[in-house]
Amino acid sequence: MMEKYVFTVNGKTCETEKDIPLLTYLRNELGLFSVKDGCSEGACGTCSVIVDGRSMRACVLKTSRAHGKSITTVEGLSEKEKEAFVYAFGVKGSVQCGFCIPGMVISGKALIDQNPNPTEEEIKKAIRGNICRCTGYKKIIEGIDLAAAILRGDAQIDDLEKGEEYGVGEKAFRIDVREKVLGTGEYCDDVVMEGMLHGSAIRSKYPRARILDIDASKALALPGVVDVLTAEDVPNNKVGHIQQDWDVFIAKGDITRSVGDAICLVVAETEEIMNKAKAMVKIKYEQLEPVRNIKEAMAEDAPKLHENGNLCQQRHVTRGDAKKALAESKYVVTQSYSTPFTEHAFLEPECAVAFPYKDGVKVYTSDQGVYDTRKEIAIMFGWEEDKIVVENKLVGGGFGGKEDVSVQHVACLAANKLQKPVKVKLTRQESINFHPKRHAMEGTFTLGCDENGIFTALDCDIYFDTGAYASLCGPVLERACTHSVGPYTYQNTDIRGYGYYTNNPPAGAFRGFGVCQSEFALESNINLLAEKVGISPWEIRYRNAIEPGKVLPNGQIADVSTALKETLEAVKDVYEANPGRAGIACAMKNSGVGVGLPDKGRARIEVHDGIVQLYTAASEIGQGCFTVFLQMISETLDIGLEKIKYMGCNSEIAPDSGTTSGSRQTLITGEAVRMASEDLKADLEAAGGDLSKLEGKEYYAEFFEPTDKLGADKPNPVSHVAYGFATHVVVLDDDGKVKEVHAAHDSGKVVNPISIQGQIEGGVLMGLGYAFTEDFPLKDCVPQVKFGTLGLMRATDIPYINAIYVEKDELLPFAYGSKGIGEIATIPTAPAAQGAYYAMDGVLRTTLPMDDTAYVKKKKAVKK
Repeated sequence: MMEKYVFTVNGKTCETEKDIPLLTYLRNELGLFSVKDGCSEGACGTCSVIVDGRSMRACVLKTSRAHGKSITTVEGLSEKEKEAFVYAFGVKGSVQCGFCIPGMVISGKALIDQNPNPTEEEIKKAIRGNICRCTGYKKIIEGIDLAAAILRGDAQIDDLEKGEEYGVGEKAFRIDVREKVLGTGEYCDDVVMEGMLHGSAIRSKYPRARILDIDASKALALPGVVDVLTAEDVPNNKVGHIQQDWDVFIAKGDITRSVGDAICLVVAETEEIMNKAKAMVKIKYEQLEPVRNIKEAMAEDAPKLHENGNLCQQRHVTRGDAKKALAESKYVVTQSYSTPFTEHAFLEPECAVAFPYKDGVKVYTSDQGVYDTRKEIAIMFGWEEDKIVVENKLVGGGFGGKEDVSVQHVACLAANKLQKPVKVKLTRQESINFHPKRHAMEGTFTLGCDENGIFTALDCDIYFDTGAYASLCGPVLERACTHSVGPYTYQNTDIRGYGYYTNNPPAGAFRGFGVCQSEFALESNINLLAEKVGISPWEIRYRNAIEPGKVLPNGQIADVSTALKETLEAVKDVYEANPGRAGIACAMKNSGVGVGLPDKGRARIEVHDGIVQLYTAASEIGQGCFTVFLQMISETLDIGLEKIKYMGCNSEIAPDSGTTSGSRQTLITGEAVRMASEDLKADLEAAGGDLSKLEGKEYYAEFFEPTDKLGADKPNPVSHVAYGFATHVVVLDDDGKVKEVHAAHDSGKVVNPISIQGQIEGGVLMGLGYAFTEDFPLKDCVPQVKFGTLGLMRATDIPYINAIYVEKDELLPFAYGSKGIGEIATIPTAPAAQGAYYAMDGVLRTTLPMDDTAYVKKKKAVKK
């Protein structure tokens, strides 16, 4: 007789004979989807539950060990507790992508139950097992602190969720707070459909090997296995965001390019059967020598990883005469730098659910652009795009890592062939091995200046390892090159960029989009020049800083909103008050794709039953764009949130608003929203303010501000609609740990002050991880990391972060003057941290993560 395991969950007695992870039982048997599966390794905390009063991770607790215990999930909180956390996390801005949030709530509740009035340090300690990649933890800590105050009666709940004051500049309560805090919002892995099958790919054992045979006969004979799909089942076996160079499946006889490569897809009635069947598929390999790095890829005798060779993309950005200007410069610095691959580590692993729909397929996704995903799937099928419908569920973080298709296309392939719903998701390790990373860079930068420290010219070579596939190599490399000049005023540049294929995991878009790498190098060289001139790092930046009416190194004239000097002024006192332990760095980052591409924002507004309904297919990946759009409507029409509704990100019903990338949604799609709102406003005024008189009316707007292509033959080309600017100062303590970071940002008009602070804080912490702790070691192209060993910073690691935003009176005429914040927030932190260490010990650390710091003791850095 099988043993039964009995325990209570949220006050109800449960029993099972299955000895399985508690996480699996809670989600699959009880449908408690607040408990999220972020890693299944006990490393991320998204599956936190309370077990006999203690916060524990449900993925590492088996049902046998839960026997006799009392378990609480977010669903089991009292109404008072639920309302306290919803309000506190909303008003403090604790919620971004939301995937970590129920776990944070559980850890917070467990602490408050034991200690109703915890200190900040006690809250940090309580959530140290819960990773957040979005917020930088500060806002979550503040949220738990306020929830505790409410629950002990020291604070009250105001009805801010209704959003009566919701215009531009208001501290708006995000529209997705409640569903994310309580775990009722649906992410892809929470979707359950009748008759739904489960699919998972078998991935290459080796980074480079010929597939000699695929034998799925034993797996197919297993009861419950429905199919095993191979390259023969794919109409067109190539996908790719820009270049179609990525095999859907590696065919028999073909050669793998990375350990993430899919060879076949096992589809079964249950996950348990699916996993059993995967172990029964036999694949015969001929192992081949991999191409490990850029140097090996460039070698004359290197194997060609793609038909056109190993050079994936190259860019050459020039203006003026850099060679002549450097020869005539008073001071010149040449230095080489190296930065690593970086893992996005978004909390939600990739997942998609596809099913037959009309005469094609529909797929629920977790991605950054539903129309881009639709396009790639259509390429695979050879279909007209409108046969495919792509709808975002909640997206648990992206940071660029969810721009490429990962599971969406193979889920659609299986759903179409089998005519049943199919869920395909990645394990955390598959995600780490498979999706594109931040590019590793090798670069040599030469920067010159005159006797006063005024920059004269930049010459540099930038080499990117784009791994097995192109992904967004071209645009990322281009942005690294165009932004390698920094936000300064000089007109002589010669920048050469190269992206090479290797057998490493692919590299593509990542927050900063290539600029984190090149700005680390440039800003470090600036410190060396300041030393030669005999002025401070702050002073040399201020003397060269771009300002309105002056010309950027790309020839673009800085617009009236440009406020780099104001960000420098905002941190001057704190920088100068910490000699020998402070570092400083500036950055600029484009808002919008620019460089001559047709980057359009689109929005449609409909009026139904007295409600203004907004349709725009802009992916919300945690940045808060849905809330921003509704704030713009509220501002234009002077109405409260109760009369406005966002209708979701769906390619069937909403116009194409472009990818959530390039810090573009707030400005580009936001302006389209504002334009449509203005049209509605005119009719509303004519109707005496009565929305019921406009029943059924539609208002459509498309925003497109043309830009000039790279290398345009104009004296002053417009590369981008707008730029954001920033200055960060990092201050070290006596032990070399970061004590505080002051991050001053020009993002134009701040639409939501709560959201922008959280974005800055999260970007800063991500930048500190890049500087000090995060690495992505590879051995013969195979990742040597798990989620728990990536070096992600935890709540107990965070310094004091002072998010400063600068608003000028003169702003751009678009989207109420707002500019993007998502990417730039992470760019200046690493070079500022490097500058702080250089100020402290005179050692120039040219590699990331930096050697010989208080965070990691490796080989000693070499004093320059």
